[in-house]
Amino acid sequence: MTRLAGKRALITGAARGIGLAFAQRYAREGAQVALADIDIAQARTAAKGIGPQATALEMDVSRQDSIETAVADAVSHMGGIDILINNAAIFTAAPIVEITRADYSRVFEINVAGTLFTLQAVARHMIEQGTGGKIINMASQAGRRGEALVAIYCASKAAVISLTQSAGLNLIRHGINVNAIAPGVVDGEHWNGVDAFFAKYEDKAPGQKKKEVGEAVPFGRMGRAEDLTGMAVFLASSEADYIVAQTYNVDGGNWMS
Repeated sequence: MTRLAGKRALITGAARGIGLAFAQRYAREGAQVALADIDIAQARTAAKGIGPQATALEMDVSRQDSIETAVADAVSHMGGIDILINNAAIFTAAPIVEITRADYSRVFEINVAGTLFTLQAVARHMIEQGTGGKIINMASQAGRRGEALVAIYCASKAAVISLTQSAGLNLIRHGINVNAIAPGVVDGEHWNGVDAFFAKYEDKAPGQKKKEVGEAVPFGRMGRAEDLTGMAVFLASSEADYIVAQTYNVDGGNWMS
């Protein structure tokens, strides 16, 4: 039996990587999925690969008009939204003395404001819909601690954890559960970019940082996008109805909280 049969999910940043893995797993679990991404061409290719239960939407979470249009389009196409995964995010790194206002503003505009205002737009729809819903925000182990070269990103993900708590407490009276997933180090295109930052600032060879962090994970390897999908299904299912405002670590044992 599929655990999300009949459910309708909107997933941001879903054209590739972790977001795409969520969309693929949700579709296998019986859900309709709307893959929202700023890269609409890649989102369309990804949706086509999933099949007829998937659709692609253009969405820039740094623009309010784009958020509202994408949410309205998802409702129009699927008939409603039962699940939201706030996955769209960007990464940057720099020593404290080299952080720029432009980098700070861009990361917080996407990682924090994008999460908040997408959540808000979907929550408004869910309240009007009157059948509750599940909202899952993507945090990070970086939101649990500071890191010397990753101040902006760490702060943005700490804000996502805090927003999850506040939104969860506020929206549960409408039957809307808000929770989050905090991945550790996840292999893929994203971490290739992260590795390049550390190669620059720590004078490491390309690939060296990635190898080091993978070996340091207690489980014995870096995570894969697919490792996160079980938690995403669980939090979207009726099994998680009594779970409110929590952030779950899925990180191979990297962080305990």
